[in-house]
Order: sequence, then structure tokens, then C-alpha cells
Amino acid sequence: MHIPKGQSPLAREAMAYVLAGGRGSRLMELTDRRAKPAVYFGGVSRIIDFALSNAINSGIRRIGVATQYKAHSLIRHMNRAWNFMRPERNESFDILPASQRVSETAWYEGTADAVYQNIDIIQSHAPKYMVILAGDHIYKMDYELMLQQHVNADADVTVGCLVVPRMEATGFGVMAVDEKGLITQFVEKPKDPPGIPGDPDHVLASMGIYVFKTDFLFEQLRRDVADPNSKRDFGGDIIPYIVKHGKAVAHRFTDSCIRAAEEIEEYWRDVGTLDAFFEANLDLTDTVPKLNLYDRDWPIWTDQIVAAPAKFVHDADGRRGQAISSLISQGCIVSGATARRSLLFTGVKFGSYSSVEEAVILPHCNIGRSARLSRVIIDSGVRIPEGLVVGEDPELDARRFRRTESGVCLITKKMIEALES
Repeated sequence: MHIPKGQSPLAREAMAYVLAGGRGSRLMELTDRRAKPAVYFGGVSRIIDFALSNAINSGIRRIGVATQYKAHSLIRHMNRAWNFMRPERNESFDILPASQRVSETAWYEGTADAVYQNIDIIQSHAPKYMVILAGDHIYKMDYELMLQQHVNADADVTVGCLVVPRMEATGFGVMAVDEKGLITQFVEKPKDPPGIPGDPDHVLASMGIYVFKTDFLFEQLRRDVADPNSKRDFGGDIIPYIVKHGKAVAHRFTDSCIRAAEEIEEYWRDVGTLDAFFEANLDLTDTVPKLNLYDRDWPIWTDQIVAAPAKFVHDADGRRGQAISSLISQGCIVSGATARRSLLFTGVKFGSYSSVEEAVILPHCNIGRSARLSRVIIDSGVRIPEGLVVGEDPELDARRFRRTESGVCLITKKMIEALES
């Protein structure tokens, strides 16, 4: 079925359902108190804001978010930033914790179960299509284009996918496809991933984005819950079953990614490790960044914090408030200090004579006088002691902080308290 010109966007008939329950354990102490989708990113945003903004910008006005682990800061953020939906305009925004509504003992057992347990809530909104999204990736994408492909192909499921080098795909769900884009095999984290026809050195890796007709999805979820051997997971159970018994189609990210004029490549990042999180944030400081957060045609919506403008004070040699190739958020005060290729979130304050280079500093940190920090991630609310030096002695850094193989140090309140005790 081809969609005629002038017909209403399919997004108006769709609901976006964001799976935001992940532990994010590879981010170490950054996820001690918050779920991975709630981790800060890009100076003003949280990771989940990207999937939610894509949905809004695509025209989807019914959204559900399933939460589970350490969800308080995530729920608080969504209540503040995403409370503008209006029921009288057929808009909705549901936050769906694992509230044991189906069974008094059952948390969400897997990604599919996180949808199954809320079937009645989804039915109350009566969407014709469901767009299932992972809540923990950084990218810009128009889901309307994926919905159109799904309908035009008369697919049972359409799976969003990335082209990645073959041997880098061992951590993904990987698809084998035929020349028409039909998925012939779907394997979770294969040791020997199947290549793309005509391009054996690359594979199609799942983005964790799925489009279904709602009625068909419910049928599959009910079938799956009756299977005692299922792990209640989309990638492990639902998608492989449909590949064998139905029509599964691959949708390439290149067909629906959003790029501003100066963005050369399709940008998608899983910032699930400290090194990946560090690099993706610092990428934003490049003169022409791979991801353009200044694109007014596809904004990343978030909580609009009320704070004073950033401020730079003092202008003496050795005590000059300045930032070079850096992003400085609202409420920051750089007092006689220097930031180079760094990203400062809201409310960061610097004491005189301090300096940071390649630093990702989360909100409301205080950098003490004469501190020298390089290649660091500083968790929110940390007070760096005067004169602290990080990034110059690898062995000392590794004893005091969480240091990655590439030399990035994560600094948290507990680590500073241990240092001072």
C-alpha cells in the first residue's frame, strides 16, 4: 500500500513506547544513582531526551516510557521537561514504572514484557501503530519515514538498523537480509556476524527500534507470554519468531536520519561506556561537530532550567577567566580559570588559577583553586579540592579514581570523600 500525497502523517496514528529501564552498569558509578537514560549529556540534556525529541519532531503525540531501575531522577526529569502534552488535543505522556500491575511479584522481565504489562494503557490511547524505542542512544531520526516504509512494505515488523563493520557487530543484534531488504535471520550478539549481500565486510545491526501494527504486536506479546522458554525480550524472542513465521523488513538509518547542512555523516552513538560517553560529549566541542545541537529545525527538547548566563571574570596573566573550544552552560562562573576542549553543564564554578582540559563536568560542580584536571568526567555536585591534580600520574589516578584503559578518570563525591578522610 502506497501512501498518497496529502494524506495525514502516519505519526498521528502512532504511539512511541520508550524502553528506559536499563541499568547501564558499564557506566560504572555514573549509574549508581540513576538509570542510563537519565545520565546527563551535551551540557543541558539527558540521554533519553534524544528518543523523546525524535518522537515529538516526527509528529508522534502519544508517548509511553517504561522505567525500572533507579528511576527517580529519570521520572523527575520527565515530569519537569515533558509535561506539555495536552489530552484535549489527543496527546499523552505516560510514565510506566514496573508497578506489578499484572502480577504482584512481577517486575519487567524483559523488553517485551515491559510492553505486555501495559497493554491496557496502550489500548486506552488506541494507536494504530507502535514505535518501540530504546531510551539510551544519541541520534536524530524521523520515525515518520520508518512508519511509511512499514506500511508500504505491508510488514509485520520493521527493524531500524545501522551499517557497521562486520567484526564490530558482535555486541549487537544482527540481521541477515536478502536483496529486497527482507530479514532472513536475526541473531543476538553473534560471534561470526552475517555480512550484507554485496558488502560482506559490513553487517546490519539492530538499533533497538521496531515498528508494528498495534494489534499484531499484542498478538505476539500474548503468544510470547504463554511460552515458558521465552525471556520476554524483543531481540531475543519476538523478532526472531517473526523472522521465521512472518514478514520482517530492515529499515536503514541512512533513510531517515536527520542531518543539518554541515553534518557530514549519520550520527548514532551508544554512550554505554565511560570512554564512549566521554568521547561523544567532547565531540560536541569540535569546530564543526558531528552532531549539531544548534539545529533549530530538529531541536532536542529538555528541561528549561532557569539560571543566570555563564560568566567569565578576571583578566590578569595566569588568572584569566576563559574557555577555548568548549561548551559552557547556564549558571557557570569561570573565575580566573581556563577550560580547554571541555563541556561544562549547568552551574559549574571554577576557583582562580584552576584549569581543565578535555573535561566533562556534570551540573553544580565546584572546582577548587589551582586544581589541574585533564581527561576527566566529574559527576554532579562534586567539590574538587584546592590544588588537586588529575591526569598527570596514571598510577596515582588509578588508585584514587575510576580510570579507564584510555586514561579517562571518573570522579565522584564518594571518591573525593575517601581522598579527604
